[in-house]
Amino acid sequence: MGKDKLRRFAENLTFECLVQPRFDEVFGRDHALKGRWHSDFFHNDRPIVLELGCGKGEYTVALAERMPERNFIGIDIKGARMWRGAKTATERGMGNVGFLRTRIELIGSFFAPGEVDEIWITFPDPQLRTKRARKRLTAPGFLAAYARMLAPGGTIHLKTDSKHLYAYTRAVIARFGLPCAEATDDLYGSGRADDVLSVRTAYEQRFLEMGLPITYTRFGLGDRTEFAPFAWEGDDAAEKDNEAERGR
Repeated sequence: MGKDKLRRFAENLTFECLVQPRFDEVFGRDHALKGRWHSDFFHNDRPIVLELGCGKGEYTVALAERMPERNFIGIDIKGARMWRGAKTATERGMGNVGFLRTRIELIGSFFAPGEVDEIWITFPDPQLRTKRARKRLTAPGFLAAYARMLAPGGTIHLKTDSKHLYAYTRAVIARFGLPCAEATDDLYGSGRADDVLSVRTAYEQRFLEMGLPITYTRFGLGDRTEFAPFAWEGDDAAEKDNEAERGR
């Protein structure tokens, strides 16, 4: 492990805004902050917004700057990346920003029913292979986890350069009859990129420089709490295309 990464890990331990539980502290059990983020971490009752797969935390910090009336928590497993966001929030004295280092699969151990108002999913791994579809952050299994923590009327935002993930998410929304407030396959071309949506992570800037359109979807879960797995025909078509390409 490089010296710079070791230095970041060490400095992470000094950041009050960064929560880093051990795996055995949350696997199959609840974390001490579950249901207590307002009282014990932020010390206020403002709405809580999560960014899943926050990477360096650019989006988390930027959203918190634009909306000081809300609390923001960036979640990722990569501590060396998250260091940047935690350090920025600490240096700027941002009391409405927190970071949580954990696997998103364990998110249910951290948040109580109704404790979260919004979820942002920004440029996640699209998990293009069909056999990894369940790992997509808008897959039914994850939606069920979100449903257990989102407040009534809670919102989920997805920004991605992946047309496949965008189409898959649209299919999931249609399959379960979820309320979808907005969906565009070209965020900047549509003119919908307001002050919040125009925040750009390093990944997004790179994709834009490559000429890739950015997609955006905003939807809710309605009253649903159960989301059964299903096979999406778009995955079948993609697999056939990949097989044909490999056969050339």
